[in-house]
Amino acid sequence: MGTPLANKGLHWQHMLSSPVAPAAGSDEEKELFRHLQDQLADQFEHAFPDKLAPKTVIIIPSLTLDQEILQKIEGIVHYEERMLCMLMLLRMPRTQVVFVTSVPIAPVIVDYYLHLLPGITGDHARQRLTLLSCFDASPVPLTQKILDRPRLMQRIQQCIPPGHAAHMTCFNVTPLERTLSVKLNLPLYGCDPDLFSLGNKSNGRKLFRECGLKVPDGFEDLNTEVEIAEALVALKKQHPNLKRAVVKINEGFSGEGNAIFRYPDGIDPHRFSPQVLLPILPRQLTVVARNLSWETFLEKFAAMGGIVEAFMQAKETASPSVQCRINPLGKCDIISTHDQVLGGEDNQVFLGAYFPARQDYAVQLAELTMPLAEKLRDKGVIGRFGVDFLSLKDEEGQWQHYALEINLRKGGTTHPYVMLNYLTDGVYQADQGRYIIRSGQERYYFSTDNLVNPCYRGLIPHDLIDIAMDNELMYNGASQEGVMFHIIGALSEYGKLGVLSIGKTREDARRYYDRTKEVLLNNCV
Repeated sequence: MGTPLANKGLHWQHMLSSPVAPAAGSDEEKELFRHLQDQLADQFEHAFPDKLAPKTVIIIPSLTLDQEILQKIEGIVHYEERMLCMLMLLRMPRTQVVFVTSVPIAPVIVDYYLHLLPGITGDHARQRLTLLSCFDASPVPLTQKILDRPRLMQRIQQCIPPGHAAHMTCFNVTPLERTLSVKLNLPLYGCDPDLFSLGNKSNGRKLFRECGLKVPDGFEDLNTEVEIAEALVALKKQHPNLKRAVVKINEGFSGEGNAIFRYPDGIDPHRFSPQVLLPILPRQLTVVARNLSWETFLEKFAAMGGIVEAFMQAKETASPSVQCRINPLGKCDIISTHDQVLGGEDNQVFLGAYFPARQDYAVQLAELTMPLAEKLRDKGVIGRFGVDFLSLKDEEGQWQHYALEINLRKGGTTHPYVMLNYLTDGVYQADQGRYIIRSGQERYYFSTDNLVNPCYRGLIPHDLIDIAMDNELMYNGASQEGVMFHIIGALSEYGKLGVLSIGKTREDARRYYDRTKEVLLNNCV
């Protein structure tokens, strides 16, 4: 039974003060979470825009996603470092930041970020920064590690000074993050996990159609191997010349939950049937995630559901994305567009991105995405989310845009844009498709999490900083150009690094990146 409306305020305050937390996933926990979330609107209206307001931000960079697929990505524990861009919040002199990670972050990496703070000394920033670690690199979501450590949760709470407006921010929000929010008694700037299914592959296709967006021909709400086969056969009958199709797990990410099916040569679409297809399905289908077997992929597909859609091709294609934000007051903004760089077999894996997207279509993509943002807002979504598109140039030279998926979380294009935004105080003008800094100049960037070379192994963070300074690769705050590194912790063991290169033109940004690769190669032998 529900609590009478007149008593609800007292009821949830009593639950917050109770020494026994409500059970994870219970109705009581969800009610508490909703009441905590109600605080965000007031914080957003008053504390967020006031640079001198006393506030504390708890940053939990947990990748609470399928751990078996995540572990196929080398150095994945260091991907938590991508949210170090949020240390730029320390430029506000009365803001405290608490950053929690699975394993400790080297002091030289933290110093690298703090030296970029405009108008703030490193010492002043360090006094307002608390770094906490679980000292646990196991393949378990960071949020779960925190929940398993009650004393660590107490430390987090003790870091919040009295009178501070405080909230959590995470990479993505699942029931685990909701439980942590309630246990810490903190609102969480992100989408309620009960709404997360709105962004899965199947429901995304439905929302796209409701908003008038084109989607590739295909089928959603599939669960079994037979349903996959039936969908593949139906696509071939619709499009006799179709060579490939994509099978996607509903909750896959960065292409790692995808598989590519190749239709056998010489088949007659009219005689093609699920019975003919099923015996050959495993050998005609390539799972994108490295070393993930077809059997394991199928188990995950059965558990999460998924879709099958046509693999669309044209002489000229692009893979743009749009990043949106729905703030706690209900305002929808298009905050960036990107041209994604995809790699791996069949170009299914996200490798990096150019910002902003091409002038050919950046404005049009923003216009197409806004109705979707408004529909998600009306369903209760808040926070950042991204929409991926496939764009094909038709015979008349016009771009046709097909919506592929919604990511109700931060993503691979979030941290580079946040870093640019904090470094330059610029603004993305969605109606022009341009990013303008205070001087009125434009800025562009190229970013990747996947600069990988075996010869980088053995380079420790100190070496990287030395090389960058000796070769003038460091970001220049005066010119607002240059190079920023991230995922630095993965360099020595995995030979892997993230790079954000900022320039006055797209070509300048790429030149910074190419020079970075050249310099690193020349200094690691």
